[in-house]
Order: sequence, then structure tokens, then C-alpha cells
Amino acid sequence: MPTSIADLTWPVVTDRLSLRPAVAADADAVLAYRRLPEVNEYMTSAPSDAAEWAEVFGQEDRLSKTLVAEHGGRVIGDLMIAVEDAWAQTEVRSQAEGVQAEIGWCLDPAYQGRGLATEAVAAVLTTCFDALGLRRVVANCFADNLASRRLMERLGMRRELHTVRESLHRSGRWLDGMGYALLADEWRTRRT
Repeated sequence: MPTSIADLTWPVVTDRLSLRPAVAADADAVLAYRRLPEVNEYMTSAPSDAAEWAEVFGQEDRLSKTLVAEHGGRVIGDLMIAVEDAWAQTEVRSQAEGVQAEIGWCLDPAYQGRGLATEAVAAVLTTCFDALGLRRVVANCFADNLASRRLMERLGMRRELHTVRESLHRSGRWLDGMGYALLADEWRTRRT
């Protein structure tokens, strides 16, 4: 079974999208929407300038877990699949290696409201469970990020965590966080 997105066959094609691993040359296309205030409001970092962003985006650690979504040949979003180990007791730790992933996503606002984010994240979930053979996927967001919470719920992800003023936002405010998860068998049952 493949252990990373680099080991898979690309692109993954949906009805309206093509997903593929990001390359350093995608930095400008991704920056075009990531620098928008309505986008970076809930992102981990807000790009300050194109040169700095290109350096950060092009780092191997980032590229190894980043996909881009194309619509009509244009990059309209980026997604993350970070394969990780599950927590396990020492005696069974080897059985928990690389069995789950954290996922994330960002979509150009010009393409929101059409179901494209749902389509892209559904393709990521299918990739995680079918192509990578993972048993569990998690995703996190600020509690105020209603669009992401609704997307996760639409795809059948279960809210497992609500933290209170645990996440420091760049505004200086401590915000609540939400954590969602989905198991492979739940995803397969939902699809049939």
C-alpha cells in the first residue's frame, strides 16, 4: 500500500476537478487567492509577500503533502493530506504507524458556492481511504469557520472535539476550535 501522496497515480479526476500534487511553480496561483483577507482569516499563516510565500510554499515538507485542485485548467484551490501515526501504546506502536491523516483545504472565493470544495474534499477522502488505505482522517478548524464545519458535516465527518479559547488567532484573540474525524468504514458505508 502507498504511504504518501507521491506514491499515488495522478491526477485524480472528479466530475469538474483535477487534483494533483502541488509543485513549486504553483506558488503564484495559490498566492492569488490565499492573500485575500476573506481567505487567510482562518488559514494557519497569511502570506506577506510573493517571494516569502514562494519560499515557504516550495519547501519539500510542504509540497510532499499538498495537492492543488484545477478547474478548467486553472488552480482554484489547494488541499493537504498529512499522513501520520495514530496514538498507540508502546507494545503495539508499529501497528499505528501511518494509519491516519490530517486533511485541510482552501478554495478561491471566486469558485465558492458551487459545491467544488465538497467535491475536492470528497476526492481527498476517497484518496485517503481507498488509495492510501488509511483507517481514519481528521480535520480541524476555528469554531467560527462555519463554511469548513458545514463542509465536514456534509461529508459525514463527526465532530469529536470542541476546544474553548484554545487557538490563538493572529488578531490576538483566543478562539474556540473544532475537530472532526471519519473512519474508513464510515466513508465506505456512506458511499454505498
